[in-house]
Amino acid sequence: MTPVHFTFSTAFLLGLAGLAFHRTHLLSALLCLEGMMLSLFLALSLWTLELNATNFSASPMLLLAFSACEASAGLALLVATARTHGTDHLQSLNLLQC
Repeated sequence: MTPVHFTFSTAFLLGLAGLAFHRTHLLSALLCLEGMMLSLFLALSLWTLELNATNFSASPMLLLAFSACEASAGLALLVATARTHGTDHLQSLNLLQC
């Protein structure tokens, strides 16, 4: 494993660990998801450059578009949650009350 691959896999695993263990605020969960998507985008971009595969050249841009959609939906949920519950703590969210 090259140092570049190790760096991107470590960045992805740190984002996953942050998402799994630090679940206090919705904003921190969204930031961890964005870090995971950024590391996936960079790894996929480098993978297509290393292989010189023109077939997969659109894949990083497609992933980036999905990441932007995920970020906008997450921020919309954050604003809606903050308006209805008054906080973005994940402990205050209850699916049974909806």
